[in-house]
Amino acid sequence: MISSSSSSFSNVLFFTCRSLHFYLPYSPFSCKALIHHISNTCLQFKPKLLNSHFVSKLQPNHVHHIPLSLQSNPMSTLRFLDWSHNSLRLHHSPQSFCALIHLLLRHRKLAPASHLFDTMVRQFGTHFHLFAAFSEISPNYASDSSDLYSFLIENFCRNGMLDSSIETFIHMCKLGVPVSPYVLSRMLNFLVDSNRVHVILDLYGEVCKALRGQYFCVYEFVMVALLNKSKVETGLDFHSAVIERGFVVDIVACNKILKRLCKESQIGVGEDFFNVLIMGGPEPNVVTFSTMINAYCKDGKLEEAIKLYKVMIEKGISPDLVVYSILVDGLFKAGKLEEGLRLFSEALDSGIKLDVVIFSSVMDSYVRIGDLVKSVEVYRRMLKEGISPNPVSYTILINGMCQDGKVMEACGIFGQIVKCGFVPSILTYSSLIDGMCKLGNLKDAFYLYKSMIKTGYEPDIILYGVLVNGLCKEGLMGDALRFFFQAVYRGVKPNIYTFNMLIDGFCRLKRLSDAVNVFIQMGVYNIKPDMVTYTVIIKGISEVGRLKDALVFFFQSLKKGFLPDVVTYCTLIDGCCKQKHVYFGLRILDMMRRNGVSPDIAVYNVLINMLFKESYLEAAQELFEQLTESGPEPDIVTYNTMICGYCSLRRLDAAVQLFQKLIQGQGKPNAITCTILIDAFCKEGNMDDAMLMFDKMLEKDPDPNLVTYSCLIDGYFKSENMKSAFDLHEEMLKNISPNIVSYSILMDGLCKRGLTEKASLAFHCAIERGLVPDVIAYGILIRGYCKVGRMAEALILYGRMLISGIMPDAVIQRTITEHILEADQWKYSTAQPHDRQIRSVL
Repeated sequence: MISSSSSSFSNVLFFTCRSLHFYLPYSPFSCKALIHHISNTCLQFKPKLLNSHFVSKLQPNHVHHIPLSLQSNPMSTLRFLDWSHNSLRLHHSPQSFCALIHLLLRHRKLAPASHLFDTMVRQFGTHFHLFAAFSEISPNYASDSSDLYSFLIENFCRNGMLDSSIETFIHMCKLGVPVSPYVLSRMLNFLVDSNRVHVILDLYGEVCKALRGQYFCVYEFVMVALLNKSKVETGLDFHSAVIERGFVVDIVACNKILKRLCKESQIGVGEDFFNVLIMGGPEPNVVTFSTMINAYCKDGKLEEAIKLYKVMIEKGISPDLVVYSILVDGLFKAGKLEEGLRLFSEALDSGIKLDVVIFSSVMDSYVRIGDLVKSVEVYRRMLKEGISPNPVSYTILINGMCQDGKVMEACGIFGQIVKCGFVPSILTYSSLIDGMCKLGNLKDAFYLYKSMIKTGYEPDIILYGVLVNGLCKEGLMGDALRFFFQAVYRGVKPNIYTFNMLIDGFCRLKRLSDAVNVFIQMGVYNIKPDMVTYTVIIKGISEVGRLKDALVFFFQSLKKGFLPDVVTYCTLIDGCCKQKHVYFGLRILDMMRRNGVSPDIAVYNVLINMLFKESYLEAAQELFEQLTESGPEPDIVTYNTMICGYCSLRRLDAAVQLFQKLIQGQGKPNAITCTILIDAFCKEGNMDDAMLMFDKMLEKDPDPNLVTYSCLIDGYFKSENMKSAFDLHEEMLKNISPNIVSYSILMDGLCKRGLTEKASLAFHCAIERGLVPDVIAYGILIRGYCKVGRMAEALILYGRMLISGIMPDAVIQRTITEHILEADQWKYSTAQPHDRQIRSVL
């Protein structure tokens, strides 16, 4: 109300009308002049013009007629009511309030109207029949019925007068007055809040009829309102009651409710609601099933999802693209490739036009398990189906190729992305940069990184970490640190993984002081080290031979509350074994068990290998027996370590016995297993058993590798069976590409028999194949030349080795020096007597 009015009219004659009756008969002729006079004064807002004689005749039943005179200016009426109440202490009749509210609504003054309605309720109480008062005076104002009734419904609700609100709504329905969806939603909300859902059910038919064609679903609105109030059980009961009363519920609305329940992680309630639909209706459609199947897959309940899929088929509902996509993706993510592929094939055979999303999902699943070939097959099938790849499918291919080391092919796919007009995502750039870094191709990786920056992408810490890791792996720690600080300067917040990479890089170069400095810097950035950090430093300290310091650092991590994992213990045990402290290694193994960390087979493999190297045969056998009795299950590396250990201690019989045990059990020997035994047979001069083992490899799995051939060729040379050695070498060339080691073995065998020409031919053959001779290959041929007195060729080859950047080892230098001295001594001893006399004089 307008407070300034009361002070303006303070000098006007004051009187009260408490004793007047509100419903005195009205004579328009007797008070017409009075109403006109007061109305005119209010319009002009000039209280001094009021005639005290007229004002003294003002009665409460006159008041509600003044708004009729002020219809064009409702604010003037407000001023009048304020003045009459404050200055005259006049209590207005319900008709006065109703008249002014009518007038305010006509002029769309909703806020003042609501405020006046609240004042009216406070004055007459919630039990007063306000609806009747409004109905009585409505004909005089010709207000819009819909606006009036909608206003009443909302304000009745707001003041807690729900019965009056319902009465108004029923009256509207009888008159056929349209109801605003907004107003009805307010009424329904208040009914839900007051736990009067039964009233909604009683009015359900009328409400639906009133909102027909209004794009407002009463069922959906009430269900959502109940869920918002966490009244889930009431919601389910409401659904059942609606169905029982014969009302038709739209399945689309039910699907929305089900989706909401599943999204809010209320999958149990979602199941209940789904079962209610199955039992009572409406009949679920493909969207209903896909919603529930999706919820099951996201919750890891694949079996339930598959069961529901089968129920769907039984009910004659054909799965669509969404259902197949959800199930295939869920099965692949759970590692159930066969089931996922079977469903994928079923989708293809059903004639459904699959989209790029489901194909990409299948491709990604194959990439995750490292099967790039299958991923490419799916990609080609997608092209065959006429489906164009999108940036996501291209990125999956690039990621798979980079993981498989096929970076050049990945670059080709990247070119296709650009050619098709797609903008490569930051994930595409990251995958390709990561692939380049893994191959050590840092130049192209950083070129791509700069291109990405120019495109407008802002690299995240993960991409920076990939590049930092690439620099660290190449030993470029200065560049790695500079790049790291560039990232920090650009506002990228470093994480623990980046620091661990830097620490690991310095430890690899045995720069422990720098590693410790980076470790200290972590505190500057409020990053706490994790167990990986401690493990990396422990490994670095151990590898420089400072086992005691590594143990001290390990126990410091325990005091700080870190719980070492199996990798930490394995790192420490490996350090003990490399320093030949087997006793400490076994003690740490015992500590590991007592601390509740189960050692994996890798830990035992390290210990068994060390025990054999230190000739502790019985201890190695005892540890192996513990594995076979109580676990963990020995793997092929364990068996290979045992067999190799037996062979190194010249216990070939025990090695063969263990090999037979491996074959008879569930294990399967690999190429390394067979090669170890073949090498042992060859060193014993037992070429028959060696070739027998080799023939078995050719007949069955595993296929012999380059080392296998090299061991046999060396064995034939040592047994002076050159023909068999050459034949085997020729066979190897047909099946396997040789390396410089295999050529070195061939050259060594030839040189030992004085066949330096053939050895030289083998040396040049290796170069023609693109192999780079190492110091061993050069040393074999140089010693061969020296042995047969061909010093000139030896010195030429020596010079060539130096030009190639290969530094000679001590054996080569000693060989060259000895043979030069021998040659000089021979020349001196065979010189003519007079030459010797001349030399002695000189």
